[in-house]
Amino acid sequence: MVEASVTIRMNIPYLDLKAVTALHGEEIQKAVAEVVGGGWYLQGAAVQQFEQHYAAYIGTRHCVGVANGLDALTLTLRAYKEMGRIGDGDEVLVPANTFIATVLAITENGLTPVFIDVDADTLDLNLDQLQQSLTSKTKALMLVHLYGRCTYNESIRAFCQANGLLLIEDNAQAHGCAYLSSCTPHGQLSSVNCHPSTLPKTGSLGDVACHSFYPGKNLGALGDGGAVTTDDEELAQIIRSIANYGFEKKYVAAYKGRNSRLDEVQAAVLDVKLRYLDEDNDRRQAIAHAYYTHIQHETIHMPRLMKAGTNVYHIFPVFTPHRDALQRYLQEKGIHALIHYPVPPHRQTCYREYHHLTLPVTERLAHEELSLPLHPALTDVEVSYIIETLNSFSPTVNN
Repeated sequence: MVEASVTIRMNIPYLDLKAVTALHGEEIQKAVAEVVGGGWYLQGAAVQQFEQHYAAYIGTRHCVGVANGLDALTLTLRAYKEMGRIGDGDEVLVPANTFIATVLAITENGLTPVFIDVDADTLDLNLDQLQQSLTSKTKALMLVHLYGRCTYNESIRAFCQANGLLLIEDNAQAHGCAYLSSCTPHGQLSSVNCHPSTLPKTGSLGDVACHSFYPGKNLGALGDGGAVTTDDEELAQIIRSIANYGFEKKYVAAYKGRNSRLDEVQAAVLDVKLRYLDEDNDRRQAIAHAYYTHIQHETIHMPRLMKAGTNVYHIFPVFTPHRDALQRYLQEKGIHALIHYPVPPHRQTCYREYHHLTLPVTERLAHEELSLPLHPALTDVEVSYIIETLNSFSPTVNN
């Protein structure tokens, strides 16, 4: 990275969406103009094309575009209820350290979330607690690839298979993320056959996966959007039907449905950005490598470094007991860092029935997490400035 001096104050937003969009701006504008000029704005060729391309990219037989990531999760669980795979009051195991949407989808369907704490170093699910949380009502595991990290592994697969659980991936933050261990027996990349772009991807590892295309995501629309990917044809058909008023054919409703459709403009934008997703993720990983290599501060902890391709760094979290002071200090230096997420779902007011739970790692992470700017339009000079500024933080002086 290019050296920068902390004596020169810069202004670095957490996410510069204008700059990110401009990376592929001409193609995006052309794609939008074609949709506008074509006069067909819902359930048309652009959505069909994106669904085909995204399914092929993820590695599944089916992709169903929906209105947003929360709907993707909610519709998936609703479809499983229609199929008789899960019923009212059944339990869904879910990481406690997640965005609230994961849990909202569970409770929206009359299901019971069972919160599982995570490992402080890897941020993966605590496998012992998973096993201890099983009951006769447990029917599914909602696996969240939080921050862009692949949290799937052979132990998760074996656990779900042994206990007859549906494995649902929340892939809202991990577009393009690879799963490594199926490539080589020892989980090491092979320079000959195992480039990250050729590995199985999150979104294809469970029974079904749910994706968000919120503008700030690695694959982000210019508004809301979402999708479900799966190899299960019946599941895909039911989700598509419920998302379109429950119709199995025009004006004939098989289900009590809703309106949750990906529109043509967003699909066209996403189809352009999909072509560059691996390239943009490579840039994210280069920035993250600089952070891991050069951030050296005794009070600032980073999660365990993952192997190439298995983290696409939607969010780059650091953890420190001096989080609020560090955030103020960075703000004073022109660096806008955000907190993901200050209140875990089981501590939210709307879930007061879970306030009695004690999930120590998740609760500590919520008090210590700070997200550094990281996106493909960030320059080397900006990255170096962030690193040098962070390393100059003094808890005793800046508190």
